[in-house]
Amino acid sequence: MRLHASCAARANAQGGDAILLLGPSGSGKSDLLLRLLRHGFMLVADDQVIIENGLARAPDILAGLLEVRGLGIFRLPYMQTATIRLAAQMGREADRLPLPRRHNALGVPEVTLDPALPSAPERAALALEAACGRMAQTAGAFTP
Repeated sequence: MRLHASCAARANAQGGDAILLLGPSGSGKSDLLLRLLRHGFMLVADDQVIIENGLARAPDILAGLLEVRGLGIFRLPYMQTATIRLAAQMGREADRLPLPRRHNALGVPEVTLDPALPSAPERAALALEAACGRMAQTAGAFTP
């Protein structure tokens, strides 16, 4: 499956746990990805993501490339593949305490993140930790 998306991951002993950033062009996927890099994440793919057997990777021609709107395209270190653990739709959050939901095609937890919020990278990191079962939640998107 090939998606118009971006992907960032945190390294672990098995490779990496990835967040798939979804949304239309101009929704803030690449900008949030850029900010996640400053929070210990690694680039997996920008603009297009290939997903096979739960693993995300960049198309060969785009591997290691990140487009920064207004500046251009940069070559960066990247992770070749990572396991998708979370899908994040770019958009304004409507629910204060959202119900758990799953991405239809991927079967992973799905949340909505507002990429314009200053805390968006921290929210994404918390969501990934919760999706991986490393962070407990009392109520909201990751409760049973």
